[in-house]
Amino acid sequence: MRQAQGGITVATRGKGLYNITRELRRWVAAQGFATGLLTVFIQHTSASLTIQENTDPDVLRDMSEFFERLVPESSPYFRHTLEGPDDMPSHIRSSLTSTSISIPVSGGAPALGIWQAVYVFEHRRDPQRRTVVLHLIGE
Repeated sequence: MRQAQGGITVATRGKGLYNITRELRRWVAAQGFATGLLTVFIQHTSASLTIQENTDPDVLRDMSEFFERLVPESSPYFRHTLEGPDDMPSHIRSSLTSTSISIPVSGGAPALGIWQAVYVFEHRRDPQRRTVVLHLIGE
């Protein structure tokens, strides 16, 4: 059994979903593992990770709009607003999704379904640089 650890940086342009599947596939292939388990972890509290459909862009738009309605900005009951009105809503949205996901590796690649992709879900309005840690265990 072997292990590998690395990471990628994702530059976002503000709120939205950013597909990182290509980078994950590239990194896993470079490790030379045939099988294993890939853990993907984002080191932030105002962005998250999700596995979602990669074909119809309406899915990503609907996801973003749903979270806007579910956790609206500038709600009068939020106390944590030091970094602006999108600060606390970003933390809540991140809590409702995931900061870590696990993906089986098979045949030297993440074993995602044909319609699946891995996304960084940016919850802040302004551009950010997000750090994603990758850990692979297998052989």
